[in-house]
Amino acid sequence: MGTPEFAVGPLQALVEGGYNVVAVVTAPDKPAGRGMLLQQSAIKQYAVSQNIPVLQPVKLRDEEFLAELKGFNADLFIVVAFRMLPEVVWAMPSGGTFNLHASLLPNYRGAAPINWAIINGETETGATTFFINEEIDAGKILMQEKVAILPTDDVETLHDKLKVVGSGLVLKTVDGIASNSLEAFSQSESYDAAKCLPAPKLFKENTRLDWQKTAHELVNFVRGLSPYPAAWCELKVDGNPIAVKIFAAHAEEANEAEKIGTALSDGSSFVKIGCADGYLCIDELQLTGKKRMKTVDFLRGFRGEFE
Repeated sequence: MGTPEFAVGPLQALVEGGYNVVAVVTAPDKPAGRGMLLQQSAIKQYAVSQNIPVLQPVKLRDEEFLAELKGFNADLFIVVAFRMLPEVVWAMPSGGTFNLHASLLPNYRGAAPINWAIINGETETGATTFFINEEIDAGKILMQEKVAILPTDDVETLHDKLKVVGSGLVLKTVDGIASNSLEAFSQSESYDAAKCLPAPKLFKENTRLDWQKTAHELVNFVRGLSPYPAAWCELKVDGNPIAVKIFAAHAEEANEAEKIGTALSDGSSFVKIGCADGYLCIDELQLTGKKRMKTVDFLRGFRGEFE
């Protein structure tokens, strides 16, 4: 069960590992692009290429869907980047239902674990497989594998590393369940409430840059939201506020920075904004209705005055 590209690797690993994947459950096709043509999810495209039956329920409690799902007699359900499952689904298979989560649980439970690990300046994260229960991301842990977060990583590069690690971890987990060699353990055995951080869903409100933070914190914030959904702010240009997405930036410390939130530019090579201990220097940005570009390219055609 899955939808985006992140789910394709584990499915491919199972298929190539010789397991009998009897069906794939994914989201309904959705219109996308300028022509609003129906687009299949990444995992559906792979499943179709392997002649695996695909189920696309609108509602997971739909009786027709549940009957069809039960008819496959699957021993195990595996969930990677999908929706929350009702108990009537996750309790169905005899071997249970396990999920792949892109963090070292119980740290970063929630919808955006990759983003928040980078935002919070972590130097390590990982992947976890765990049995699903009635609580969100709180079931018994099966296996975990660590992944380093480099200073140059953003969401895209860390996602790709975790996809590879996660694919291998799913296969190892199924091997362990099949051979009855895995012993799941409660998250409370490794739980330290003081150290565990959440990974809430990202909205416009919690992706806005806060100039009261340090330059280093702001760089992590930008990395943790790039390329999607992207950190953003409002800058004043010729007295008018404009929304700007920031995809890459670096820190510049200064003893006497400009007023917090004030933008400076030489009109040709840099744009930087005052923050708690210096400046956030913007390397790549995007104005509403425009394409993403490097700051030097943006300034080449820019004729306004920052404030």
